[in-house]
Amino acid sequence: MSARQRKFLRGLSLLAALFAFGLVMFGAFVRLSNAGLSCPDWPTCYGQVTWPQHAQAVAHADAAFPDRPYEAHKAWREQVHRFLAGTLGVLVLVLALAAAWRDRRVRAMVMVGAICAAIGVTMYMRGEHVFSSVLAGVAIAAPLFGAWRLAGSGARRISVLAFAVIVFQAMLGMWTVTLLLKPIVVTSHLLGGMLTFGLLSYMALRFGGVAAPGQRLTRLHALVIVGVVLLACQIALGGWTSSNYAALACGYGPGSFPQCLGQWAPPTDYHEGFILWRGIGVNYEGGVLDMAARSAIQIAHRIGALVVFCYLGWLAFKAARRGLRAHALAIALILLAQVTLGISNVYFGLPLPVATAHNGVAALLLFALLAALARTQPAAPMSEES
Repeated sequence: MSARQRKFLRGLSLLAALFAFGLVMFGAFVRLSNAGLSCPDWPTCYGQVTWPQHAQAVAHADAAFPDRPYEAHKAWREQVHRFLAGTLGVLVLVLALAAAWRDRRVRAMVMVGAICAAIGVTMYMRGEHVFSSVLAGVAIAAPLFGAWRLAGSGARRISVLAFAVIVFQAMLGMWTVTLLLKPIVVTSHLLGGMLTFGLLSYMALRFGGVAAPGQRLTRLHALVIVGVVLLACQIALGGWTSSNYAALACGYGPGSFPQCLGQWAPPTDYHEGFILWRGIGVNYEGGVLDMAARSAIQIAHRIGALVVFCYLGWLAFKAARRGLRAHALAIALILLAQVTLGISNVYFGLPLPVATAHNGVAALLLFALLAALARTQPAAPMSEES
């Protein structure tokens, strides 16, 4: 790969990563402002490309969806979120094509995936749901196979893989609406957004030539991987907490932290709280669990936060001793900010700016770990991408 190509891919992946971060933040804002079902259909909003803005269109929307009255201040958020997601999809498609440009077969697989995705959306809008599902499966499988057979390793393969992830993420966005905010789907949608951001960020770092200069730093690599896995599990717990409306299960204000409902051992129901699938047709807006199950989810999230805090604090200490002081400082500061935001969410009753920032800082913490991961990655694989 020429220096010019690498520079182009680095710039494009950085742009896509920044866009994905903004989308994660805006998606959190949509979810936390209870706008997730403000457009009851997909990909349109009350049958329109944008959203109803005139009195006649609003009246038609209310008549078409009598069980979901139109709320203008929420509908625009959901539909703009979809537009932004579509824009990111185009960016990732261009990135995948650029990374696979020298391999005609892989490039063709990416294009097959894009065409099938576009036709699948059209068929879905026409009510051909089975045919649409088949096309969606092909749209995901084609770039996955292309990433597997692409020569070399590392960032170029991840570029093609990211396109498969973004297509599946679009499907999760659709299911979030059609399955009425089912918690496992909402949580998966959050994880998909974080995965997309993580893949694009790691691509930008690798195309930028970030790697370990010697074997001394590579010894930290496995420890950083463990940190990434733990953080991913904690993000999943956070998504499960939010999607089950358990963020304030322990109350707010005095007695809500570190205690729960003013008790050290409140009534909990972990079995009920962690049932992943509850059937189809239930509207999960506002939550369906009792207080004991929601308290169990909230306490599990706190325990996970404690584990992650201790491990990443120790990892930052180890990284600083190995000479990665900037990375260690970034991890430590972002970690402290995230813990502060989490406690503030509980104590102050989940204010929207704080709750949204909690999602964004989680993404920043993920980026800090991925930067450390790239910095401790042996430099040899980069030559395979040349």
